[in-house]
Order: sequence, then C-alpha cells, then structure tokens
Amino acid sequence: MKIKSLEELRKIRQESLEKIKLREHGETVENRIEILVGMATCGISSGARETLNAFVDEIAKEKLDNVKVIPVGCIGYCHAEPTVQVNMPGKKPVFYGNVKKNRVHEILEKHIKGGEPVESLILPVDFERA
Repeated sequence: MKIKSLEELRKIRQESLEKIKLREHGETVENRIEILVGMATCGISSGARETLNAFVDEIAKEKLDNVKVIPVGCIGYCHAEPTVQVNMPGKKPVFYGNVKKNRVHEILEKHIKGGEPVESLILPVDFERA
C-alpha cells in the first residue's frame, strides 16, 4: 500500500492505535469482558492469529470499548486449537475450542453482546479462571 499524504498516514496510525487499545485497555476491571486467545505454537499453526485478528477487527467495528482481547500462551487443549476463553464479570469463564475466524462473529453476537454462550463450541474444563 502506497501512502500518498500525511493525512492518510495519520488515519492509519489512528486505526492502529484503536486496535492496540483493545489489547491494553478497556473499562474498569469490574465491567470489563476479557477474551483470551491461546497463541502458543499449536494455536498459531491452527489459525489462532487469524482468530485473534478477527476478534480485534469485529470489536473495533462494533465499538465495544469494554472488551479486552488478550493473547496468551499455551492453554493446554492442543486438540481443540484455536482455543478462546471468555471471562464475563460475575460469571464462570467459558472455554471454547476450534474457534476459527468464521466463528468469531457468532461468539461476539451471542455471548459477548447477548450473554448466552455458544454451546456448540464449549469445551468442558474444571478450572475457575486463567
């Protein structure tokens, strides 16, 4: 992509800063929703980078400023990569497996915005919070 003006460069910078904000900030801890994406080698080779980017892009598009996307290391379920954990305030974490980028919109609509987990993607786990 060839940048033709200083204004174009400023626009690209602002868009990039907004995406970074989704990883670093969010509202106060008690109101923040966290989406943890497993980014170990097995996850990346299964498409976790694309999944993480899809979450960041959709959240930015929807202007969901109380959602923080967090890349994490190994979650321990290599057979179900890419893996995603959703932490909603006051609720037990929900752990999803086989979350390809085409399933991100469904998770955001049903779980993040609607409060109902996507049952078909849930992996059974026995921990409180990662």
